[in-house]
Amino acid sequence: MSSTSEGPTAEQRRAAAEKARVRAEAEAYRAQNKIDRAKARTMTNMFWALLACFIVVGFLAAVTWRPKSEKVRAIEYTAQLEDARKVASWVRGPEPMPAGWTATNVEFRAPQQSPITWHLGIVTDQKKYVGLEQSNVTSKGFQTDELGKTSDDGTSTVAGVVWQRKTLLDRKNEHALVLIGSGVTTIVTGNAGYQALETFAATLR
Repeated sequence: MSSTSEGPTAEQRRAAAEKARVRAEAEAYRAQNKIDRAKARTMTNMFWALLACFIVVGFLAAVTWRPKSEKVRAIEYTAQLEDARKVASWVRGPEPMPAGWTATNVEFRAPQQSPITWHLGIVTDQKKYVGLEQSNVTSKGFQTDELGKTSDDGTSTVAGVVWQRKTLLDRKNEHALVLIGSGVTTIVTGNAGYQALETFAATLR
């Protein structure tokens, strides 16, 4: 008497194959999910690390930042003023200079460079500019050369003397006081405002 063993049926083989496929897909999903989670953690960590760096940098910048104050380079102008007066007695200068104001540039053009001109540039205690321009030219040409286009803006009386106010049309927030007399044009100009220009004009001797 002989016995025979039967192998798995076709249905059993299909079921085993299906289980194997499902198991493989599950393993693949778990592996991919693990990779995705690792990436997510890496990006999250990177974000928080960068954020922390920005916070630290911002804090250090806030506590160490100091506004840069532009240094004013002062010059000695009185010697040149005295030399200019020897040639042109009408040259004027501040006596005394208003407190806290600083002369920053000076120029005198001698007669051989006619017309005669005298310039003194000043920075106020509010870091505004005031300039003194003088010449033995009384025509409109000198005013135009120094101020550009202007419009009349009333008058200022300084120590009993009436100056013509001018608004400079080509320069923002700049004004001028103009005085013409005895063959001389005197201009006080800048962005310091009329009150400062009047203060300076009052010091001219």
